Amino acid sequence: MNFDAYSVSSISRRGLLLGMGATTAVAALSACGANERSARTTGSATPTKGGTLTILMSGTDINWDPGRSQGMAVTSLALIHRRLTSWRIVKGTEAKVVPDLATDTGKASDGGRTWTFTLKDGLVAEDGSPITSEQIRHGVERTFAASLAGGLGYHKTLLAGTSGYTGPYRGKHLKSIETPDDRTIVFHLKAPFGDWPWIVSMPAFAPVPLKDNPTTYARKPVASGPYRVTEYKQGVAATLQRNPKWTPPSDDVRTALPDTIVFSMGQDSSVVTQRLIADSGNDRDAFGAEMVPPAQLPQVTSNPQAKSRLAVGSAGPLQYLAINVERVKDVTVRQAIAHAVDRKAAAAALGGEMGAAPATTYITPGIPGRQEYDLYPESTTKAQELLKGKKVGQLVLLVSNDEGTLALAQAIQQALRKVDISVKINPVESETWIEKTTQSDGSDYDLTIASWNPDYPSANANLQPLFASSEIGSGGFNLGRYHNVEVDRMLADVAALPMDQAKEKWARIDRRIAQDVPMVPLVYRRNAFLHGSGVSDFFVNPFPAYPNYLVMGVQK
Repeated sequence: MNFDAYSVSSISRRGLLLGMGATTAVAALSACGANERSARTTGSATPTKGGTLTILMSGTDINWDPGRSQGMAVTSLALIHRRLTSWRIVKGTEAKVVPDLATDTGKASDGGRTWTFTLKDGLVAEDGSPITSEQIRHGVERTFAASLAGGLGYHKTLLAGTSGYTGPYRGKHLKSIETPDDRTIVFHLKAPFGDWPWIVSMPAFAPVPLKDNPTTYARKPVASGPYRVTEYKQGVAATLQRNPKWTPPSDDVRTALPDTIVFSMGQDSSVVTQRLIADSGNDRDAFGAEMVPPAQLPQVTSNPQAKSRLAVGSAGPLQYLAINVERVKDVTVRQAIAHAVDRKAAAAALGGEMGAAPATTYITPGIPGRQEYDLYPESTTKAQELLKGKKVGQLVLLVSNDEGTLALAQAIQQALRKVDISVKINPVESETWIEKTTQSDGSDYDLTIASWNPDYPSANANLQPLFASSEIGSGGFNLGRYHNVEVDRMLADVAALPMDQAKEKWARIDRRIAQDVPMVPLVYRRNAFLHGSGVSDFFVNPFPAYPNYLVMGVQK
C-alpha cells in the first residue's frame, strides 16, 4: 500500500507490506482494529442528498493523477475518475466487478488473450468533451512514461508488446491496445488472464485528455466522475464539488449524495478521534480517513454514542510470518514452526480481540472463492514430535522496528522457545527491511513479518504476488523465497480461467502452497473507523476493509 502521504486516497496493499513500520501511518495501520462489528453502524444517519461531507486525514497531499495512483476503486480518486469497470461494495457481501464507463465487464476472445469493451453512449467529461476510447488508451499508455511511475502496474506485465515502450508523449502507441472507433477499445494480452475485468477497474484505466500536461495533471484533472476538484491548497484542504456533466443513470456504483466533499489535510489522528467522539458542529458530518489509534479504542468503545458510530471490519488484511525456504529448507521444521506459533498471543500483541482475529489461510476474508481451513492447528506437542532428532540453529527474525511489529516478533519468539527453537530478533529501519527482503539475495533472514491486502478482490491478487517464483527479489514480495514449478504452473493455469471457473481452484492452490509452509498466517487485522452522527452509509467489509467513499451521504 503506497499512501501518497498516507491518505486513504491511495489505499492499496503496498504499505501493509512494509512490515507495518514505514511511517507512523503504517504503524497506525498495524495496530488498529476493533470488535466484531462490521456494519453500517447504528449511529448512521438516513441518506439524503446535499450537504458537505468532510474527510479528516493526516496526509498533506493528494495526487489526483490516475497514472500515479495505487488507490482502490472505492476511495478518493474514484470520486473524480471513472474507469472501464468498478467494484460493487455492499455491506455484508463479497465484492463484485461491475461495468463503470463500459457497458459490461468485457468480452474475451482468442482464448482469453483479447478483451473488448464498449463505452456507454453519451459519456461526457467535466469540460464538456465526449469520453472516448482514445482517452482511455491514452490514460493507460501514459503510465509507461518514467515521470508517471508509481501507480498500480499490473497491466504493464499483462499487455503484449510493452517491452521498451516509454509512453505516448512522442506520438507512439501500443499495438496491443486498439481503438477502432470512439466507443470501442480492445486489449491484447501476452497470455489468457481471467481477472482482466478487475484490472481495468484500476486508476490507470480512467480517461485522460490526449493533450494532458503530465507535470500539472495531478492538480488539474479532468473529471469523469460525479465530482471535480474546485480548490486545492496543499497541506490544508482539497474541495470537490459536483461535476454537472456526470449523469446518474450511467453510473451504478456512485450515489453522489453530498453537494461538496472536503478533504481536510494535516490532521493528527488522535485529535481527529477526540473531535469525532465529541460529535459537534461540522464534525457531525465528518469521518476519519485513518483508523482509530489503538490507544483510543477503549475510550471510543466505553462511550455508547461514540461506539454506535464505530465501523469495524470482522477481518481484514493478513499479517503473516514468512519463512525463507532457501535457508529453512526442511519442510518438517517449517511445519513445526506453523504448529508452534501461538495465534492468540499474536492477536494479543496487536490489541487482542479488538485488533485482530487468528488467521489460518493465505486468501483473506471477503475474497470470492476463499475456503476456511487449518492445516496447522496450534500444538506444542505436535511441533516437538516433528522436531524430534532435528538440529535447528538459531533463526534470525528480521523485522521493521515499529512497536507493533516488535510486539508481534516477541510473541513469535516466545512461542518457538517452547519447542526449543531459538530466535534472534533483528529490528531495522523500514527502508532497510524493504531492501533486505525484496531486493537482496535473502541471506539476511530466516523469518520475517509482513502484511498483505490485495489490490483487487481476487484470490490471484493474494497468491501470485506472494508465492510465484517470479516475485522473488527485484522488488517482488515473495518474502519466503518460495519456488515451486508445480505451483507456478497452477497459478498460471488458473489465472487464465474466467473468474467464475477459477474460484474453487484458487482455494485448492491456497492449500497446496500451505503444505510447503513458506508462510504462517498469523492474524487478520481488524480495521476500525469513526464517523460523525450525520454521516450515512458508513460500513467496513472484510474486503476492502475500508469505508466505501462512493456511497456516503450526510444529513442536510
